[in-house]
Amino acid sequence: MKYSVAAIRLSVAILGTVAILSTFFDTATRATINPFNFFGFFTMQSNIILVVVLLVAAVVSLSGGRQSRSSMLARGCATTYIVITGVVYNVLLAGLEGGVSLAWANSVLHIVLPLYAALDWVIFSDRSALPLNKIWVALVYPIVWIIVVTIRGATDGWVPYPFLDPAQGYGVVGLYALAIAVATVVFASIIWLTSRLHVVRNLTPEDGPETRSSEFGLHPIIQR
Repeated sequence: MKYSVAAIRLSVAILGTVAILSTFFDTATRATINPFNFFGFFTMQSNIILVVVLLVAAVVSLSGGRQSRSSMLARGCATTYIVITGVVYNVLLAGLEGGVSLAWANSVLHIVLPLYAALDWVIFSDRSALPLNKIWVALVYPIVWIIVVTIRGATDGWVPYPFLDPAQGYGVVGLYALAIAVATVVFASIIWLTSRLHVVRNLTPEDGPETRSSEFGLHPIIQR
């Protein structure tokens, strides 16, 4: 079973990589492209993070290793970010002008990968229950991203999204930054809580539920 899951993750990671690179080269053929701007979008970064995490998880499974404590947290964070990308796009941005020009790549980055990441997290059991006191880890990347975006907006005038433009006033940017932080905590809390679910078990036969839970000092979850 674990080899099948690893193969699926590799396939999804390759699909995501192809979508990102195709979008980059398509954009480059139509206009002068600044890589720092292109890869400065939360959409691109969250997809890249997910691709890396999926590749690592697949390689670890294929090599017969165990997911480390750090890799578990990384997967939880990556799932949080990509789910936020999917929800925000499909609820607020779908249908608006701009964004990814290639329709198929747009669907992969905003629908397919977010949906897969959520299902992968809920269904497959090769992870430990994440400790709730580690939710703050999910905030590190968004905070750094907002700081970098704000500095760039104030210095060279580029921002990935209009609502983060310092020209509106730092008070407005601060409110949006707070909203992003709150949304991250909410989604991370859901991801952290669902880490206690194991729909498909025994991806790592040598590690029972007790081992997976005790890694974080948690009581084992009894599953029927």
